[in-house]
Amino acid sequence: MPSRKSDSPHGSGPDLTSVPAASGEPPRWRRRKDARPQEIVAAAMEVFADRGFAAARLEEVAARAGVSKGTLYLYFSSKEELFKAVIRAAILPNLQQAEALVASAGGPCFPVLERLLRMVARLIATTRMAVIPRLVIAEAGNFPELAAFYHREVIRRGFGVLGGLLRRGMESGEFRPMELDPSVRLIVAPLLMSAVWRTSFDGVDGEPPMDVAALVEVHIANLRLALLRDADLRTGGTGRTGVGEDAP
Repeated sequence: MPSRKSDSPHGSGPDLTSVPAASGEPPRWRRRKDARPQEIVAAAMEVFADRGFAAARLEEVAARAGVSKGTLYLYFSSKEELFKAVIRAAILPNLQQAEALVASAGGPCFPVLERLLRMVARLIATTRMAVIPRLVIAEAGNFPELAAFYHREVIRRGFGVLGGLLRRGMESGEFRPMELDPSVRLIVAPLLMSAVWRTSFDGVDGEPPMDVAALVEVHIANLRLALLRDADLRTGGTGRTGVGEDAP
């Protein structure tokens, strides 16, 4: 019996374009297309971290993402827009998590502050997200729009979360009275320094990796003394400061 010829214009193989996806899922080519923006952003994160913003080339981003430069431009109109997408992908979900934590938390504020600081420390120590503040600082003079975007989308929102938590602590009597803006900046400063240090000096001239977690624990111990009104809460009920000295 002669073999039956395929109706496919491509020969004897099945016509994949006519085969429905199992379980209602989109075809593989559709899933691949939908994933491309995330793949491009992930590749851009690596290139920006390795090269810096000014020296990064979109050709290299496209090559790392496995797409053509033309395909990259279908999703991102410029290197600046791609960098903004990197910031949105790497930082904003964590910022939203912090906002949700503060909004939903009841009871004392200091434990919430501890959770926030440890969360940021973990991100600085274990992800490439830490390189973004250094890149923004380095390029702010030459690319002021990127600095303005970062200030608007990250700094202003982050300061708002922290300032709201400190205000709530003062209103409840848990925290001492303080000037909010300088207090927020002083709380953030060691975290920013850790991000810049880790991505600039770790491994340079034999410099060991920064122990970000240890630094933040000391920061928390000092903040406990600076912020809390209750002496027992400040010392953990031990009469000690937590940093090796007797409480004044």
